[in-house]
Amino acid sequence: MSENSEPAASDCSISEDKVREELKRVIDPELFVNIVDLGLIYVVDIQPGEEGKQNVNVEMTMTSPMCPAGPQLVANSRQVIEEIPGVGAVDIKVVMDPPWTPDKMTEDARDQLGIF
Repeated sequence: MSENSEPAASDCSISEDKVREELKRVIDPELFVNIVDLGLIYVVDIQPGEEGKQNVNVEMTMTSPMCPAGPQLVANSRQVIEEIPGVGAVDIKVVMDPPWTPDKMTEDARDQLGIF
């Protein structure tokens, strides 16, 4: 009659929400807004990995194809994901389709940048 057999396993699991929350620590150095609120994160996919860890695959984009901050944003994204307990391999793929547009930003990001 106890319902506490499942929560212990879920405490160690990694969710898309957790990954996205950690990615909010990555700030675009030109716009000074986090990459999640900018709408640069398209896909977060979590798969079972080795030794009980979970692999995280991310598809993200840049505000423009020639974004000079691209390599820095990818490296910082990888770093914050790797710091999440239980994460195994991290794969970040930069995609340009669909192209980023300001309508992908959250309302908070648009307010911060003065875009209405």
